[in-house]
Amino acid sequence: MKILGLALIIVGWLIPVLALAFTSSNSARLILSLVGIGVTLVGILGVLNKAHLKHAIWKQ
Repeated sequence: MKILGLALIIVGWLIPVLALAFTSSNSARLILSLVGIGVTLVGILGVLNKAHLKHAIWKQ
C-alpha cells in the first residue's frame, strides 16, 4: 500500500509538469493541475494515511 501511495503522489506531480509540454492552453493546464492535485491528495490522505494507521505504533 505504501508503494501504491508513493506512486500516486509521483503521478499526481507528473501530471501538471507534463501538461506544460503538451498544451499551451491555460485552461487545460489549470484543469490538469487540479487533477494532479487531486491525485496527489488521494495518494497522501487516502492510501498512505490508511497504510500508516493500519500499522500505527499506538495500536501495538
